Amino acid sequence: MKTIHEMPPEVCRRIRAIYTDIDDTITTDGRVPAAAYAALWRAFEAKLRVVLVTGRPAGWCDHLARMWPVSAVVGENGALCYAMVEGKLERLYAERQGDAVERLAAIEADVLAAVPEACVASDQPFRLYDLAIDFAEEVGPLPEADIDRIVEAYERHGAVAKVSSIHVNGWFGRFDKLSMCQRASEAFFGGPLDVEHATYIGDSPNDVPMFAHFPHACGVANVQKMAHRMDALPSYLADQEGGAGFAQIVDHILDARRG
Repeated sequence: MKTIHEMPPEVCRRIRAIYTDIDDTITTDGRVPAAAYAALWRAFEAKLRVVLVTGRPAGWCDHLARMWPVSAVVGENGALCYAMVEGKLERLYAERQGDAVERLAAIEADVLAAVPEACVASDQPFRLYDLAIDFAEEVGPLPEADIDRIVEAYERHGAVAKVSSIHVNGWFGRFDKLSMCQRASEAFFGGPLDVEHATYIGDSPNDVPMFAHFPHACGVANVQKMAHRMDALPSYLADQEGGAGFAQIVDHILDARRG
């Protein structure tokens, strides 16, 4: 990975959209620092398309799409996308398997038996598609071996499992962050996802589809903590972690666009 200072000015000037993870990318220690939220506003006011791409639940995404300076929010690792269009909240959803609730309940029981120190994420009541197991938000952080046991439990039941910086999310269905971003681009932004004129900012293994697809993807510094779980990494790396790193990346792009 190159440093963010090595992202060429001509690349920055081509960027028209910023797609970004939330947890431990915009947030630091579970909260959005003022610098990161201000950077979101600077990008939005510079007429960049800002799209949040998160593992967080549908209920949170409804709020974020309505209240934050963003063009759209992709949630539950690609299960859905909400966007404000002419003052109205528009929604896209992935296909849902009819028996998913029962199958996820069986996974929950297996996970909590195998890793009793883990727990169901506290935002689970606001989810539509997936089961989130907390290993580092309100418990732990748990050791790597426990994370592996959680992933293995999902996979024994035939579910997709993705590790974030705080949760293991699992679901039944063929979707991820990238597939929903591609659908949302067609539905809300008038054409295919144009990665040559965009960046993605993230920090964890569930960002891998985006890192692999976006040639100008960026990571906040803490992406290095989970790099061993990733088979694709961002092209550029911030000096700082979390929200401070996010603000650094945004400001580097905006400074070059003004130059």
